[in-house]
Amino acid sequence: MRSGTKFWTIPIKGYQYISKMLPANCRYYPTCSEYAKWQFEFNAPHRALMASTLRILRCNQLFAGGIDYPLIGFTPPKIPVPLKPAPYTYKINIHYWLVPKNKQHYYVVKQFSSRPNTV
Repeated sequence: MRSGTKFWTIPIKGYQYISKMLPANCRYYPTCSEYAKWQFEFNAPHRALMASTLRILRCNQLFAGGIDYPLIGFTPPKIPVPLKPAPYTYKINIHYWLVPKNKQHYYVVKQFSSRPNTV
């Protein structure tokens, strides 16, 4: 997670909490608020704000909607980075998969699993 991300994601999480009480009406998957949250987690704030604003402007009857995953810029590390297992068990694990679009841009796809960690 990038530094300063909480400043941008806390209002989005507040909106998501309130919008659970309202009927779902987003034309896209993931929803516009989830898309914005992912953008702020993976991109610089100015890029995330631009992408989120454009996505919200497209969320109307003039556009078909559908599946629209966030697109991020990512350069993979040259040296493999070892992953450390989480020190807890029976928690919901969230994994982000980066699906390549071209050499420098990737789609972000989220996967949830509730399997226990084996250390």
